[in-house]
Amino acid sequence: MSQATLKARGITGPLAFFKNFLPRFALRLLGLALVDALAIWLLYFLIRDGVWPLAIVLVIVTLIANVINLTDRLYPLRWMSPAFVIIILLVLYPILFTVYTAFTNYSDGHLLTKIQTIRRIGQDQFLPEGGETVQWTGYRSESGEIVLWLTGEKGQTYLAHPNEPLQEAVSGEDGIGPLDESGVPTSIEGYVRMEVRDILPILDSVLAPLEFGEPPLTYKIKSIKEAAQLQPRYVYDEAVDAMVDQIDGTVYYADEKQGFFTSEEGKSLNPGYQVVVGLANFERLLNSPALRGPFIQVFIWTIVFAFFSVLTTFALGLFMALVLDDPILPARKLIRTFLILPYAIPGVIGILIWRGMLNQHLGVLTTNMVNLFGWAPGWFTDSLWSKVGILLVNLWLGYPYMMLICSGALQAIPRDIYEAADVDGASTWQRFWGITLPLLLVSVGPLLIASFTFNFNNFTVIYAYNEGRPPIPGTPTPAGYTDILISYTYRLAFESGRGAEHSYAAAITIVIFLVVATITLFQYRFMGRWEEISESV
Repeated sequence: MSQATLKARGITGPLAFFKNFLPRFALRLLGLALVDALAIWLLYFLIRDGVWPLAIVLVIVTLIANVINLTDRLYPLRWMSPAFVIIILLVLYPILFTVYTAFTNYSDGHLLTKIQTIRRIGQDQFLPEGGETVQWTGYRSESGEIVLWLTGEKGQTYLAHPNEPLQEAVSGEDGIGPLDESGVPTSIEGYVRMEVRDILPILDSVLAPLEFGEPPLTYKIKSIKEAAQLQPRYVYDEAVDAMVDQIDGTVYYADEKQGFFTSEEGKSLNPGYQVVVGLANFERLLNSPALRGPFIQVFIWTIVFAFFSVLTTFALGLFMALVLDDPILPARKLIRTFLILPYAIPGVIGILIWRGMLNQHLGVLTTNMVNLFGWAPGWFTDSLWSKVGILLVNLWLGYPYMMLICSGALQAIPRDIYEAADVDGASTWQRFWGITLPLLLVSVGPLLIASFTFNFNNFTVIYAYNEGRPPIPGTPTPAGYTDILISYTYRLAFESGRGAEHSYAAAITIVIFLVVATITLFQYRFMGRWEEISESV
């Protein structure tokens, strides 16, 4: 409500303040309070589990949101603050986390933080000497409270509540109903007997963590029928930073270099935890047989694949754009619509369709080629034709994009330049090479560079077409003739038989980023020359 409106209504002074400013300020504070409460709730769990990178980012994001919304000078940024939060959480944080991961041992067996690992190992239990195993039957109240009917080895019976002393139980007393043929009450007042179908969904998540009874006489559920006087096998000793085995007294000290709790005899407890390992992943990459094996071959094919993907899609897309730019052509809109269809089909679906058409035995294209020529290429088995097949599929996927951007760029070229060229007697080819292409490259050059970068890491088409096969024989690391760097990285990190090695993959990703950044830098310098040429047109 504006000040003029308030004055017109006779509302002035402090009352105007409450009418105009206070409600908006109160709503803003309420919104920030809800955001801060959610952030604090998330921070509690992140800090409890030792997930410090995400906790730090969450603190920064929350502070930014509060500063922007509480500072009047930053009023224009208030509407942009949600976008800032999304960019930081969904773009910036994954990049920073990838860089951080490259300097850790984050992999299968080391997925948890140290705090989470201590908690996980502490869940291992054992039955101490003299401990009793009993049979149990569960009962649940309407509020979800669970009570157990325990039958001991000597036939004694107890009623057990979580964290309460055991009660000797007799049928007919304390609301306990008659016993069935197995000696278990058919009912307990206020509770409903649990069947197997009720127990299975909550056995591990709800029942297993509960302790029934009070120390030193407590029982934990061992299986769907048995409970026992189980105790934690490993107890964390914070003074020496070690897990102590309660069975034989073995001490497993925290090894901050390997990320394991390890005994003096060299035995380790699983799982391990995340630790910073410095440049170990990069040293492993440099000393890996992969660099002495197929790496150079894969690297060369990656550049060839990206270059020819851009070249062929740009050439076909430009040709289509030039044809459709001619006003004499009938039904241009309809033709353009059909030519754009591959761009509307999901890439993976399109690749799978091509896989079917190129199938060695049942594919439409392959069988027709055999019928016509008596021969068909080995689209998936031959090293050369597999590469040709991938380029063919990528051409089909990529030319609509090039056609669209070239069509738009052609409209920006002044027509009087062509009229002047006609007066000078320039041929069609001279007009194309001397006017159209140089001016076009100035407009679409950055997009071609972006397309090259995209195809440099085009994991989808490589993996969906043939998973990088056929394999290269005799290599020290698994690799295929059609593997590019990103798919080769996937093989090294996740198909080497050592489980998922996220940190190693992150290190290779950083190397690939540096390679792509270097190539892109040279490409931009090359495009600068085209701009100089265009100025002289």
